[in-house]
Amino acid sequence: MRRQRGFTLLEVIVALIIAGLAAVALMQAVGTSLHATHTASMVDQAVVRAKSHLAAATYGRPLVPGDTRGDDGGGFRWHLRIVPVASAAVRPVLGGLRAPSSMPVILYGISVWIAWNEGGREESVRLDTEQVGR
Repeated sequence: MRRQRGFTLLEVIVALIIAGLAAVALMQAVGTSLHATHTASMVDQAVVRAKSHLAAATYGRPLVPGDTRGDDGGGFRWHLRIVPVASAAVRPVLGGLRAPSSMPVILYGISVWIAWNEGGREESVRLDTEQVGR
C-alpha cells in the first residue's frame, strides 16, 4: 500500500492547537506590554507634575511650613509638604569682614506627592528636596 502525500487530520488539529496557544501567548504579551507602557507614561506625567510643584513652591518666595493639596487635572492629585528640618544662626562674611550680628537660617524639607488611580488602586510618585530659607 502506498502512502499518500499530505497531512492527516490529526496532524492538522495538533498544528491548529499549537498555533492557537502561540496566538494566546502573543496576545497576553501584547496586553502586558501595553499596560507597562501606560503605567510608564503615567509615572512620567506624575514626575513632571511633581517637579513643577517643587519649582513653584521654592522659586522666588519665602518657604512657609505646612501642607497644601489640590487636584492637578487629568486624574492626578497633588500634596505638598514643607517642614523645618534644622535651624542655625550664622554670621555672614562680606568682603572679608564678618557681619556684626547673626541671622537665622532654616533648612526646610520639601516633599511633593502626585497620586492617581489605576486599575482600582492608588499609585503615587514622591519627590523630596531640601532648601535653605530664613
